[in-house]
Amino acid sequence: MSTTGGGAAGEAVTTGPTGGGRGPDPRVLAVWSPDWPVTAAARAAHVPAHRPAAVFHANRVLACSATARRYGVRRGLRRREAQARCPDLAVLAPDPGRDARLFEPVAAAVEELAPGVEVVRPGLLVLPARGPVGWFGGEREAVERLIDQVALRAGVECQIGVADGMFAAELAARRGRGVPPGRSAEFLAPLEVAELDRDPEADRSALVDLLRRLGLRSLGAFASLAEADVASRFGADAVAAHRLARGRDPRPPVRRVPPEELAAAIELDPPVDRVDAAAFAARGLAARLHEALAGHGLACTRLGVHARTDGGEELLRIWRCAEPLTPSGTVDRVRWQLDSWLGRGGSGTLVALRLTPEDTVVAGALQRGLWGDVGEGDERAGRALVRVQALLGPEAVVTAVPTGGRDPGERVRLVPWGEERVVEETAVPPHPDGAAKPGAADPGTGSGGTVADPGAAGRAPGGRVPKDPPATWPGRLPAPSPATVPPDPVPVRLIAADGAEVGLAAPDLLDRVPHRVSGGGADREVTGWAGPWPVHARWWDPGGPGPLARLQVALADGAALLLVHRGARWEVAGVYD
Repeated sequence: MSTTGGGAAGEAVTTGPTGGGRGPDPRVLAVWSPDWPVTAAARAAHVPAHRPAAVFHANRVLACSATARRYGVRRGLRRREAQARCPDLAVLAPDPGRDARLFEPVAAAVEELAPGVEVVRPGLLVLPARGPVGWFGGEREAVERLIDQVALRAGVECQIGVADGMFAAELAARRGRGVPPGRSAEFLAPLEVAELDRDPEADRSALVDLLRRLGLRSLGAFASLAEADVASRFGADAVAAHRLARGRDPRPPVRRVPPEELAAAIELDPPVDRVDAAAFAARGLAARLHEALAGHGLACTRLGVHARTDGGEELLRIWRCAEPLTPSGTVDRVRWQLDSWLGRGGSGTLVALRLTPEDTVVAGALQRGLWGDVGEGDERAGRALVRVQALLGPEAVVTAVPTGGRDPGERVRLVPWGEERVVEETAVPPHPDGAAKPGAADPGTGSGGTVADPGAAGRAPGGRVPKDPPATWPGRLPAPSPATVPPDPVPVRLIAADGAEVGLAAPDLLDRVPHRVSGGGADREVTGWAGPWPVHARWWDPGGPGPLARLQVALADGAALLLVHRGARWEVAGVYD
């Protein structure tokens, strides 16, 4: 069978000792089979190669053959319109398991000549170029041998690209050419930003749409932006896309030995010769693997699937993913791989199965959501928030992070969405002479009444509150914290039964008994109170808040307030649920 892209790849590839270059990313060789979902579906359905064909999902074209494209069929076209343009169009259904199973002979054919193959997805695999380039004497020779090998062993047409980094190598393979060392950024610069949205596992359609509306239509235009500006304007995923546009890969395909304790293995007794039985065993194995990764705060981006047959044959395949794998994603890839091994014949029955995380990343990006694992809804919400930031600025969407401080408003720091949420315990602002101000310690007691603080039952003898906060923040408000903290303190009047306003007779003593709170609506009766507690924060600083006093009050309607006496007035600093 003739192959496409062989001549172009041979003409454009630079020969010489480039495989072991010391550029920013290693040389990567990408093997791409055009329109693989259609090729696999047509083979499974015995559709002739000359007949136009397309794979449909949700009544739209997911992928189509070159013959169908000559009739005007395009990806994303509705089924009715596609059939109107090409009445003889073969309508095929998507099946990721089938695509992976039928792609296994292609991976096995490449692996016969160049070990270390990594399947990115059915239809695309990558491997470090250094091995085959050194063995066959140059990039041109390696490309020609691999194209012939795939055509001979698997009967599949393929195109091969060589470049610095996996992203550039994949785009080079789609064009059937090689990129000289150190020139990946130059190769990528004139290409459309839509190339960033090629990977089906990383939806960047919203980012691509936004870049186009901003006039950044090429990868080079996007790459010309400063990385700090991209991070503050577009978010974390855009930073990864920006690295790709600059010709830099977040994770180059370099193999390494994983820590032994992170692998998960099982002996299959009795041996398994059916895909469903092997997949059932793989489900528990995947759960164990992700539990081990979670215990180390890691997530897997390259998964090694190892199997041993009853005849002693060792089988291995590496799956590379754009995003960290979830347990269900791991099970899918293992099932696809087992289907290809057990379905191709000659592999016998499996007696052992092993999953190894070949490459890991910190699992911060996989933080669990409010109602379970991060899913499609969370991802859509994240993209929507990033889009709001792009329109209104990075400070338009913020998330709260706990930090050090005495008052509730000081103990929360607002961080723009997408930035790292690091919990801080900021130290107390230092005093010039290093001495602590007398009376600036923990809150004291009030002058009688019902205590509104649910944690007040644990007070020590003498009315002092036990030191709950860290020693670096003496005087911090003890738990529980108010559920609502207004952005700006709300002024109110604290009134006694005779109508006079309640004030301070001393820093820790009220001059009257509180009866009601007036302000912000109708007056509300006070049924209990605790305090006041004096707070002397940054008393040496002329611009500091000055002496304060906290007071907790319980109201007749069931609410509770945290009041602060500042100067000559009371303010609501927090509301308890």
